[in-house]
Amino acid sequence: MTPNFDDVLAAAQRLKGRIRRTPMLRHRALDEAAGGVVLIKPEPLQITGSFKLRGATNAALQLPPEARARGIVTHSSGNHGQAIAAACHALGMPALIAMPQDAPRVKVEATRAWGADIHFFDRHGVDRDALAADLAAQRGAAHIPPFDHADVIAGQGTAILELLEDALAAGFKPDQLAICTGGGGLLAGSALSARAMAPQARIYAIEPEGWDDYGQSLRAGHRIANDGQGAGLCDSLLSKQPGQITFAVNAPRVTDGLAVTPDEVFAAMRFAFTHLKLVVEPGGAVALAAVLAGKLATRDAVTGIILSGGNVDAAVFAQAMAA
Repeated sequence: MTPNFDDVLAAAQRLKGRIRRTPMLRHRALDEAAGGVVLIKPEPLQITGSFKLRGATNAALQLPPEARARGIVTHSSGNHGQAIAAACHALGMPALIAMPQDAPRVKVEATRAWGADIHFFDRHGVDRDALAADLAAQRGAAHIPPFDHADVIAGQGTAILELLEDALAAGFKPDQLAICTGGGGLLAGSALSARAMAPQARIYAIEPEGWDDYGQSLRAGHRIANDGQGAGLCDSLLSKQPGQITFAVNAPRVTDGLAVTPDEVFAAMRFAFTHLKLVVEPGGAVALAAVLAGKLATRDAVTGIILSGGNVDAAVFAQAMAA
């Protein structure tokens, strides 16, 4: 099923009181660097440290009572897994998360802290969708994937819905939006909200260099897979290719895709810490990196960006600060 904007609006009502409505931020130093207005949605301030709680909770809430007793299974490098774990904890449901063996320790520990079981797998040698589906079948549980799921997409769309509500209330009419992109769930939800609320806004998928399958796919008009050889810094954005549902939503709505380098990501992490007083993980910083590196034409424009997560290992954060 392909979601629509009404599904995002329904998700926003469903999520009231269950997630944190993060604020809209603006900083003089960022406006000066961009030569325009930059409006920031800081999802590191979300309850689980990323936007993923929105989609996970929206999907979990729509399971029938008989399914809730059997719980949820998913696969995730960390943020979606932690979000499913938190949503299941809130609803009294069991959760099993299949995680790559090299997932950041901070994400593994946070997922366990919500009471979820973890099944580790080799990131490079396993079909993670098939694995999660098999584990779900064994348990009789619901399989809720990280991005290619209508209820997940609708929940993720509430982040840009809130940002646009706050922007319009403050008198800003966004010219463009920059969205951190892996499999495209946040991008798809954002595109649904943006096309309904700010149809003039250009929408850009921002990805790490070497994992720019969305940009390539948008330009080709069909889904293209990564070769898996890019750097693993942005662990939350290392999806193999766009999802079927997410690409169906994004292809007619998203303007283009842009890629940023590890050095540009580290610079964005430093900027967020120094000026915004926010800890942002590499994958959560790519949209800010695109602005600071001049990948977007921001001069005299109003640009909305999402900082999508802040769950970063201390060693990686220290590396960014020292770069």
